[in-house]
Amino acid sequence: MFRCHILGKGSVRVFLSRTLVGNSYKDLIAWRKAMDLVTEIYRVTRTLPREEMYGLTNQLRRAAVSVPSNIAEGQARFSKKEFHHFLSHARGSSVEIETQITIAENLEYLSPQQTRPLLNQAAELGRVLNGLIASIKSIA
Repeated sequence: MFRCHILGKGSVRVFLSRTLVGNSYKDLIAWRKAMDLVTEIYRVTRTLPREEMYGLTNQLRRAAVSVPSNIAEGQARFSKKEFHHFLSHARGSSVEIETQITIAENLEYLSPQQTRPLLNQAAELGRVLNGLIASIKSIA
């Protein structure tokens, strides 16, 4: 749904209705879940070996930060196509997180007791993102 504003002298400005996705990215469940996951990733990566500070720790944190950042940036855009694009990037980063958590477990940097809840959280975030992406696609 779009709103049109006549600006005078025949100019028209079209705005994407925010009723579809809320008034703020902070209203989105996907953003909230992504923020929770970032917080947990930062907590858990404090325990990784110091030699991984510029390797796996940095990669994992950057991927985790990328998810809510892309959700927020996409929601702030004025087209569903752009929002979809940013949600796709967020989904990619969430899968990257799952992969990196598994690598950390395989290298025995994290125990299964640490990785299981993180992987569950990441999977749930992925499902929420998939639902949001599908809802944006269906109205595009």
